[in-house]
Amino acid sequence: MTVTPADPDVRHFRTLFISDVHLGSKAAKADFLLDFLRHHEAETIVLVGDIVDGWRLKRNWYWPQAFNDVTQKILRKARKGTRIVYIPGNHDEFLRDFPGTHFGGVEVAERMIHEGADGRRYLVLHGDEFDVVVRHARVVAYLGDWAYDAAIAINVVFAAIRRRLGLPYWSFSSWAKQQVKSAVNFIGEFQKVVVEEARRNNADGVICGHIHHAVITEIDGIRYINSGDWVESCTAIAEHHDGEMELITWQTMASRPAAVLAVSHQMPAIEARERVGAEAA
Repeated sequence: MTVTPADPDVRHFRTLFISDVHLGSKAAKADFLLDFLRHHEAETIVLVGDIVDGWRLKRNWYWPQAFNDVTQKILRKARKGTRIVYIPGNHDEFLRDFPGTHFGGVEVAERMIHEGADGRRYLVLHGDEFDVVVRHARVVAYLGDWAYDAAIAINVVFAAIRRRLGLPYWSFSSWAKQQVKSAVNFIGEFQKVVVEEARRNNADGVICGHIHHAVITEIDGIRYINSGDWVESCTAIAEHHDGEMELITWQTMASRPAAVLAVSHQMPAIEARERVGAEAA
């Protein structure tokens, strides 16, 4: 592994699931993700789509050093023995032409069945194929993407103000989205159809991304897990060596640039470098 087990600041897992990083977008929290990758190791890392934002890169090329750093960190983990699986989403759909291909030790797959340490079988996919807007009305999807960009721009200003006040990062855009009834209804419908797809594949659960809404829950006897994103909530899913799944929220504190905050779905807060109460997004 990349870090020795003796390092007290590093947590070790069986599997990590990360999605919706959107490298290529100015809203991507690449510095948060890089810090997360430094403090977390796993035997397998599954990239559950929209890691690279091809839509935005086509409109306007934006690729700062931080994006290179994240890419190099992932490739370095692959070189040192971590299995990396990349399941493309709609924003990085150009990779869907290369299923079964290996790039620098990274495997590309359309979807996969993940066998948990506890024997559970999880269908792993990005999830955009169940978003009717993306599938059947691409123009509408692009317009929605533009509106989302506007919301993120507001979020950047809001975050800067909070940072100056010494307050921790908080996503205005994520909060606003959760207040819109149509968005809440969409999330519910998305979860239902993805769960049904898992059932059709004789899986015990499903792990996906796409809608930027991190959660671990049970729906009609199927475990539904969404890994969230690294634009608003900065979340990942971690599988422990006994098969237990954990939702982690990772944030850089405004008062201490090097400090981190890790939040589990099981506990109000767990200790990283300091204990802080928070609610997982």
